[in-house]
Amino acid sequence: MSTYNQSKINHLLSTQPPGVVLTSSWLADQGYSLDLQKRYRRSQWFDSIGTGALVRHGDQVDYLGGIYALQTQLGLSVHPAGKTALSLQGKAHYLELATKKIQLFGGVEDNLPLWFKKHAWGVTLDCKLSSFLPPDLGLVDFKHKGFKIRISSPARAVLECLYLVPGAQPLVEVFELMEGLNNLRPASVQKLLETCRSIKVKRLFLYLAEKAGHAWVDYLQLDKVDLGSGKRVITAKGVYVSKYRITVPRELAE
Repeated sequence: MSTYNQSKINHLLSTQPPGVVLTSSWLADQGYSLDLQKRYRRSQWFDSIGTGALVRHGDQVDYLGGIYALQTQLGLSVHPAGKTALSLQGKAHYLELATKKIQLFGGVEDNLPLWFKKHAWGVTLDCKLSSFLPPDLGLVDFKHKGFKIRISSPARAVLECLYLVPGAQPLVEVFELMEGLNNLRPASVQKLLETCRSIKVKRLFLYLAEKAGHAWVDYLQLDKVDLGSGKRVITAKGVYVSKYRITVPRELAE
């Protein structure tokens, strides 16, 4: 390898953290041609984990290292969400969340690359693409190994859980999660509720927060939150909550 190419590989290895995926398209944009990438693989500097994705040779890369590439190199809004985000922040340890099922959310226009969907990460990935919340609102930095990614804040994570109710997420379990969130910032919750497009999610969030007795609820300006019209049936044979016009599971209401 020439001195110039040796210098380029040294620069790459010194500027990118270990434990992450490097996408071929991003590398090409940084001046590392596809031909040069092939030479790096032949020289065992990097290994391929699928078309368009490389990792350092011998590096242990988990799904968060893949998320790093999606967010920082491909510009996607895909992020750890819902129960996964709560678990990463230590907010859901009392549930079965040493889980191997990872919940991701992204925008409706996000297109997950095949290498990310097909690679054996050792976990099951469930990615929901939706526009019910703005893609960049209510996210926080999460440090993992030597890099940072964006994940859902606790308030956004609960809203994402509620988006999955009732089909993919029991409402009673979300209430257990809500009970632990006694220190949310009203201003952050307010912004999320005002921009949330799901009437069901907003009504359920406020119902659960009140039921949990959280003091921060009193500081919300509910006159600025559109709660829609009509009734929302979450459980067919449940209990009707007239304040929020929702029918919830009997075990939760009682």
